[in-house]
Amino acid sequence: MTIRRFSEKKLTGEVLRRIRGTKNKRLKRVMTSFITHMHHFVRDVKPTQEEWFQGIQFLTETGRLERDEFILMSDTLGVSMLVDALNYKANAGSTESTVLGPFHRPNAPRYPLGANISKNRKDGMPCRVTGTVRGLNGKPVPGAMLDVWEAGADGFYDMQKGKAMNLRGVFKADAKGRFHFRCVRPEFYPVPHDGPVGRMLRATGRHPMRPPHLHFWITAKGYKPLITHLFVKGGRYLDSDAVFGVKPDLIVDFKKVKGATGKDSVATAHYDFVLMRK
Repeated sequence: MTIRRFSEKKLTGEVLRRIRGTKNKRLKRVMTSFITHMHHFVRDVKPTQEEWFQGIQFLTETGRLERDEFILMSDTLGVSMLVDALNYKANAGSTESTVLGPFHRPNAPRYPLGANISKNRKDGMPCRVTGTVRGLNGKPVPGAMLDVWEAGADGFYDMQKGKAMNLRGVFKADAKGRFHFRCVRPEFYPVPHDGPVGRMLRATGRHPMRPPHLHFWITAKGYKPLITHLFVKGGRYLDSDAVFGVKPDLIVDFKKVKGATGKDSVATAHYDFVLMRK
């Protein structure tokens, strides 16, 4: 048995040689690129042993948190938006996508059109959202499913405060692709910044704030799923969203109007979503 003499210059090639037998072609491509770029990164920044250990500690702590801290890290580094951009290329006229974020929950309650996803008067200013779901040909998409969720005026999602579901729900568009529901007017809020991602943001001179927005995940048979937000026109941090998710065409006027009593303010918003065929 011949033991090769170690060579820093040949190390990357040696590691790649060890994975030549990978049967899964996609896995082999991913691992080859990952190894190559990681080795290039190390050669570029030349981390000390202490710095490398700190980096490992950062990733270890990120993985240990019960919340989806890795999604948060991906979001705040712009990686989530890059992956989204590469996978969902909107055609002219179709609604643009944006990040999923770490606060979606499966199996949200299903509500009839017109229902209110807010269960607490303290959730925020009442809001009514209306709109349609259509295809690129302008025809309605009957029965499209709209999974909707948002944070409350206090800046927290339900899962950050407990297990009970609130400020989220699933609606089914009618035969003409129309939908309407009640919620609260979105407000700006910080992404969780009490963990490793928060330390990263502070160390790099960044804030953790997201502009006010309402999440949508829209699905329909024969159409590409659409994950997107509606951002509040004039909202703070539209130009410096911590997760780089703002797109001009997704900014909507959430108009404030007087309520039925003439005293309490309510908000209204309308948006017509356009889906792409698969």
